Amino acid sequence: MAVYALTGFSLVSLLSFGYLSWDWMKPGLVADVATSPMEKSLPPAFARPPHIIFILTDDQGYHDVGYHGSDIQTPTLDRLAAEGVKLENYYIQPICTPSRSQLITGRYQIHTGLQHSIIRPRQPNCLPLDQVTLPQKLQEAGYSTHMVGKWHLGFYKKECLPTRRGFDTFLGSLTGNVDYYTYDNCDGPGVCGYDLHEGENVAWDQSGKYSTFLYAQRVSKILASHSPKEPIFIYVAFQAVHTPLQSPKEYIYRYRSMGNVARRKYAAMVTCMDEAVKNITWALKKYGYYDNSVIVFSTDNGGQTFSGGSNWPLRGRKGTYWEGGVRGIGFVHSPLIKRKRRTSWALVHITDWYPTLVSLARGNLSNVPGLDGYNVWPAISEGKESPRTEILHNIDPLYNHAKYGSLEDGFGIWNTAVQASIRVGEWKLLTGDPGYSDWIPPQTLTNFPGSWWNLERLTDGLRKSVWLFNITADPYERYDLSEQRPDVVRALLTRLVHYNRTAIPVRYPAENPRAHPDFNGGAWGPWASEDEEWEGGGGDPPKIRGKKKKCKICKLRSFFRKLNTRLMSNRI
Repeated sequence: MAVYALTGFSLVSLLSFGYLSWDWMKPGLVADVATSPMEKSLPPAFARPPHIIFILTDDQGYHDVGYHGSDIQTPTLDRLAAEGVKLENYYIQPICTPSRSQLITGRYQIHTGLQHSIIRPRQPNCLPLDQVTLPQKLQEAGYSTHMVGKWHLGFYKKECLPTRRGFDTFLGSLTGNVDYYTYDNCDGPGVCGYDLHEGENVAWDQSGKYSTFLYAQRVSKILASHSPKEPIFIYVAFQAVHTPLQSPKEYIYRYRSMGNVARRKYAAMVTCMDEAVKNITWALKKYGYYDNSVIVFSTDNGGQTFSGGSNWPLRGRKGTYWEGGVRGIGFVHSPLIKRKRRTSWALVHITDWYPTLVSLARGNLSNVPGLDGYNVWPAISEGKESPRTEILHNIDPLYNHAKYGSLEDGFGIWNTAVQASIRVGEWKLLTGDPGYSDWIPPQTLTNFPGSWWNLERLTDGLRKSVWLFNITADPYERYDLSEQRPDVVRALLTRLVHYNRTAIPVRYPAENPRAHPDFNGGAWGPWASEDEEWEGGGGDPPKIRGKKKKCKICKLRSFFRKLNTRLMSNRI
């Protein structure tokens, strides 16, 4: 196995800087308080259902939090995590829509038809309307439900909107990424529109306000106007720290010594988001919610390394099924936790929040059979063993098939050209094309010129379509054991076959020209009739009158697409 570093650094030399000094499996981190056999499990003996605040950040890299050794300042997240329970065996999905759909439904992508890519602005597609969502279950349990931030679960007709899927109120964007100040989003040359909505109306009057501040202020207003005697659920889906890289100047100034410009702006955005979380926590205390609250913090996918993010020392990045794409930052902070101030290595997946939070709310799960998530509150609060033993990361039949995969390589039971990944116990299997596979160190080392392409690479595997790792012993995915353990490979392929038999058809319709914002007054929003099926999309679009809006960020987005193409052409 040939190992080389484009910058002249090896893994050993990086060890000297301490970047791999964090001990993933240090016994002292697993349990530092004895569990009493007299402690009771769920349902918890809370005086009343707890207030639930779920905070989701966008594209925040695994390395990009203070307690993971980052050079980025996140004092609020560090304190909340230290006083609560850090989840260091926590998994999310590699891109936006999949993570959000699994959080909201408690189901794997293969069970909602969203197993391929994301929902794009012009697609007649959204979270399946037959799915009972997390906020709907919480409404049934007597909760007031509110969403602030990024939706990205489809909006082609009104039934798809957050206020029709269980949220009493909504302030945020419907598409995947917008300008942090103007809220413009371009989905290609000349296809630009405004995307900030209040309920089901366009919030034109909020333009010019930095979204991270705006969203935190909205959470404070919601708390101020609600009674702490009544349970409340607030889903805060920050736009930060997704591109475009924009931050108030005072935050950028703190990182003026960083040589990498993208990393500097990205760091500023992370710190700004950290302060927004501080303000939300302060509001919980000010208005009397904190003592009976549960705060969950989660990232939605791995960091995008050529946009300032870092997943070091994990392999891969956003959009891949390597650990750098699917292992997330996660913690729970709550006065109601029985065993606080510890790190948990219990296996947890983003689908687990659905049954966990509904159970905390004393809701009814009997009428939502077939959930892929588990109630992990006893593992979080009491340090008990996680009920989860495996995770289907995904099966994507539409993704580009690996050139060297075959049914023969999959023991005649699985076509290894298909992109798929699964973890069972300590073993992780990847087939097909798992995505860009390098290890990219933090882009601020003195000896690095501050460029995203300074990385270490393994050059074996150019003709592979199957990888196997003991992810417990080898969390950095450096030692492929697929040839040494064909028995394990076959066993995990059998599990993929099992899951694939339960999959529903992929929902990924063609884009519809009727979605153009110019047909909707210059804003992104629903365009289909209520009785129109998602497969639809025909019909001639109305004529556009007047001058088309200029796409301000399309050139930059085109640059990143070309950059990503060049990276992918050199992948393993």
